[in-house]
Parts: sequence; structure tokens; C-alpha cells
Amino acid sequence: MIEKKLIVDFTEQYLDGSPNYLTDVSVSADNTITVEIDNDHGVDIDDCVTLSRYLESKLDRDTEDFELTVTSAGLSSPFKILRQYKKYEGKEVEVLCRNGQKITGTLKSSDDNGFTVSITKKVKPEGAKRKIEVEEDIRFAFDEVKHTKYLIRFK
Repeated sequence: MIEKKLIVDFTEQYLDGSPNYLTDVSVSADNTITVEIDNDHGVDIDDCVTLSRYLESKLDRDTEDFELTVTSAGLSSPFKILRQYKKYEGKEVEVLCRNGQKITGTLKSSDDNGFTVSITKKVKPEGAKRKIEVEEDIRFAFDEVKHTKYLIRFK
């Protein structure tokens, strides 16, 4: 079986100095390898093709047979690394908490410990006739959420 660390090392070596970065690598028991990359301005198909060719040149099919897929992180894919959180700061996201609660708001900030989402909710002040909108910041640790995704809206 091909080691995941080997694929990660080859990929990071190739991507070093480029605007692309590695988001995920998976290697199944039958040597199906999937490499997912991202870029702050979008991944070009040529980036995937050249990385795929590079990885194929580093691996020996005579030693072990494998299937290789190099893909970009899709718009609807969950964020996997901090750099993706940074990429979407200021944009609307959907957070699925481990307790099953879904929260939609604007990704305000992110750091090594977690991220902050700003939500808008309606509250009725005491003595008021109508509800007013109030912004609230909610802080999440990465281990508190199942996933965070960019929210695509068609208006």
C-alpha cells in the first residue's frame, strides 16, 4: 500500500512556492489516491493535470498499482485547513455543529484555535412592539464543528 505521508511530501514539495496549497490527501486500501488542492483565487485544470503528472512520475506502477485523482476543493466542499477559513473571511458560511445545530452567518475571523461567525438575529427588546435585528459573534473551536462550508446564494 502506498503511504499517505509519501503522497503528502511529494505534493507539498511540488506546490512549494506556488499559489496552490494542499487541503487533503486520502489513500484507500486498494491504492485509490485522491489529492485535493486549493488556491486563494481558484484552481485551474492545468494545475491539477501538471500535479497529477508529477505525482505519477514519482510513483512506480511496476511496484504497486494505483489510481490517482488530483482535484480542486469545490465551492461546496467543507473547509479542511485554516487557509481555507482565511480565504472565506467576510463571506457567508454555514456551520454544522457537533450537536446537530446549523448556523449561518458571516465568517468574521479565524486563527489556529478556531473561528468567529457573526450572525444576525431578531430580538424583541422589553417594552418594544417590534423585533429588531441584532448582530452577535459566535466563537467556535475547530473540534466543536462537524464542518464549515461556503454558502452559495443565488439572488
